[in-house]
Amino acid sequence: MIKIGDKAPCFTLVDTNNNEVSLTDFLGKRVVLYFYPKDSTPGCTRQACAFAGLYKEFENKGVIVIGISKDSVASHVKFAQKYDLPFILLADPERKAIESYGVWQEKKLCGKTSMGVVRTTFIIDENGYIQEIMPKVKPDTNAMEILAML
Repeated sequence: MIKIGDKAPCFTLVDTNNNEVSLTDFLGKRVVLYFYPKDSTPGCTRQACAFAGLYKEFENKGVIVIGISKDSVASHVKFAQKYDLPFILLADPERKAIESYGVWQEKKLCGKTSMGVVRTTFIIDENGYIQEIMPKVKPDTNAMEILAML
């Protein structure tokens, strides 16, 4: 399990422009890395729109915002266009980053148990180390809480 102070697990995933993006591309900058279950679902849409609404403030602080789910690039493109999302969305259909960050977990909903992405946000410092971990965040307040921390 990842903990504060650990080196952030490296990954290379594809963005909405079909470009490969690696965490190491952002060394020297702080990164807000948030994992979410699924594009265009109510909670995930509220969370993404909250980050979009505060994006300029993150940008002014020199902070990179990255959202990752196991959705496809095509799904991310539709999601980003529909809600005018200005930050990076990365597709992780093989769950490489999702599993390396430990957010693929057992979930219970209406008495049923299944595996899925637990909504979690990580703040990664300029040197690539985990500065903060926020598990099971609330979609409506996550972006504001992070901004307050920064």
